[in-house]
Amino acid sequence: MIPKKIHTPLADDVIRSLRAGDEILLSGVILTARDAAHRRLFDMLKRGGRIPLDLRETAIYYAGPTPARPGRPIGACGPTTSSRMDAFTPALLESGLAVMIGKGDRSPEVRRAIKKHAVVYFVATGGLGALLSTKVKSSKVILFKELGPEAVHRLEVKDFPLTVAIDSKGNDIYDKAGWKKQ
Repeated sequence: MIPKKIHTPLADDVIRSLRAGDEILLSGVILTARDAAHRRLFDMLKRGGRIPLDLRETAIYYAGPTPARPGRPIGACGPTTSSRMDAFTPALLESGLAVMIGKGDRSPEVRRAIKKHAVVYFVATGGLGALLSTKVKSSKVILFKELGPEAVHRLEVKDFPLTVAIDSKGNDIYDKAGWKKQ
């Protein structure tokens, strides 16, 4: 299969054209956010406030990059287990988030929310943090600096390899693989 090359921000028609199992090379801007950042963003929303990010303009990558080596924009940046963000995801989807990147299956509630909002969930291959870092062209902490690796980083990526795990219609590679419990 030849990977589809796509660029953030992803237009609605591009999101709708993606199918579970599609191989993707993503370029553009993505934001990292792990557990602690998700908790803070969720708490802002819960208190009725706005969050300081335009979620429609980018993707959230569940990753906590390591410090950069000299001459590199970032250290290893492999995906974090996505289910750790499941408690916060429906609220972020309500706020306009349309693209998520992580690893592993999602809860039934998140799968329903993905279908409801017609968004997409990509998976990156775990264990490839060093290789994935070579696809990062620039990195800058933009929010929650005090969280260290769990701060929100703005990454510019080129041909970041991903697979569509759950498409906007709710099709799920984990169902296709027969991994879901009946």
